[in-house]
Amino acid sequence: MITGKQIRAARVLLDWDAEDLAAKAGVNRETVFNIERNSVQARPGTLEKIERAFNENRVEFLDDQGVRYKPEDVVVLNGKPGLKRFFDLIYTHVQISGGIIRQNGIEENLFDRYGGDVTLAHRNRMAVLVNARKDIFVRAILLEGDQNFVCTNYSDYRWHPKKMPDPIPYYIFGETVGIFSFVGEHAPKIVMISSPVIAQAYIKQFDQTWGLASVPSTISKE
Repeated sequence: MITGKQIRAARVLLDWDAEDLAAKAGVNRETVFNIERNSVQARPGTLEKIERAFNENRVEFLDDQGVRYKPEDVVVLNGKPGLKRFFDLIYTHVQISGGIIRQNGIEENLFDRYGGDVTLAHRNRMAVLVNARKDIFVRAILLEGDQNFVCTNYSDYRWHPKKMPDPIPYYIFGETVGIFSFVGEHAPKIVMISSPVIAQAYIKQFDQTWGLASVPSTISKE
């Protein structure tokens, strides 16, 4: 659990005053002061809001009572264990921060083929989480004609515009981009890039494509 000392240090790191944090976290300014002074026992929900506000601004809390900017890095995940790790990172992120998950050019049946029970478990928990919240959205762009709409209970689907080149399969959550390859003995290979600059570039590209993409005339559920 984060401490008042950490919260105060995180504010200094971002050059925020208590009013800034209160506004971004959706809490009262006096609540921020009281938590930092350890004069009240903060509710878990309040701490979660505060931590989310800092996470959205690339500040994270460390186990040794420290704080830091989240580092930019590249991680490669392989095979079914890598896919499970990727799904776990997505789920943890949206649990804390909400937001939009963007998926482009990945056939849903490839997740089934390479993930099996891992994919099914992830879809089930995502359906529960997304339908219980109003701040999580999932958008998937499939290639034209792909009818494998297996997550219509929590995901919106569109078809990639015919006039645009087929995309390299990718997934975006928060400030992380996952680029997928389903070729080779260690498939899937996921190159995970954590970078606000790169994520924003991919988000811009995705959102432009989403605006041009067509809504499938027939959506089937499994």
